[in-house]
Amino acid sequence: MIQLGELQSLIISRTTINGIYLSEDNSANGGVLLPKNQVTSDMSIGDTIDVFIYRDSEDRLIATTAKPFLTIGKVKMLRVTDVTSIGAFLDWGLSKDLLLPFKEQKEPVKVGDHVLVTLYIDKSDRLCATTKIYDYLSTESHYSKGDEVDGTVFDINPKLGAFVAVDNTYLALIPASEGISNLHYMDNIHARIVAIRDDGKINLSLRKQIVDQMSNDSVLIMDKLSDSNGFLPFNDKSSPEDIKRTFGMTKNSFKRAIGRLYKEKKIDIKNDGIHIK
Repeated sequence: MIQLGELQSLIISRTTINGIYLSEDNSANGGVLLPKNQVTSDMSIGDTIDVFIYRDSEDRLIATTAKPFLTIGKVKMLRVTDVTSIGAFLDWGLSKDLLLPFKEQKEPVKVGDHVLVTLYIDKSDRLCATTKIYDYLSTESHYSKGDEVDGTVFDINPKLGAFVAVDNTYLALIPASEGISNLHYMDNIHARIVAIRDDGKINLSLRKQIVDQMSNDSVLIMDKLSDSNGFLPFNDKSSPEDIKRTFGMTKNSFKRAIGRLYKEKKIDIKNDGIHIK
């Protein structure tokens, strides 16, 4: 069966003034047209060629030897070329740009944006793009706990966290507890894998390994102490919310960092707060 939105091998079954027709079984009837401007002199009846199936500007089923950037079931970052009254259009490597309807946009896009999308077939049997990619991401990665990875934020839920497409292929989450307030839709991130769940989904952290992070956190606290004349009204009794608001770190991270600074004899920890030595 000739499949819309997929690369497939078809047989040249007949020629016409408009091009050649391709079929699965060399049938002289039916088939899909490969336009004349894509027919080369070495193509003959009975040959098998690889083509992509889509619809032309008049919504006719058509084949092309061009390889699109995106096919059914895959996820890809595409550039927005235009925004019209029906939605945005994306460059996907073919002469006819790909429609991203407004209802399929998690957030409005503008010309020049790059957006992570997958393909779907709409009710009119046309190929369109959608940013709703959750169900198209794989949970079968080759990664292990502790690996560092790159990914794209494709959705943010303040209660759950930031959903990330690792390598634009694998499903991952930065839990809300990690601190996601500085993340935005379609941000590119570099993170560390802290867990791979039984269902294959990946949990990420933007924070470095604890030893490295402690060093960074300690420097940040010392900088803030210097800017505050050597005193800050914070200690291990301070609320997690106040610590997060001031230092951008969790209370546990704060306690680890000031504990390290105290052992290094750089600060004193008193009832009223921390004092630089």
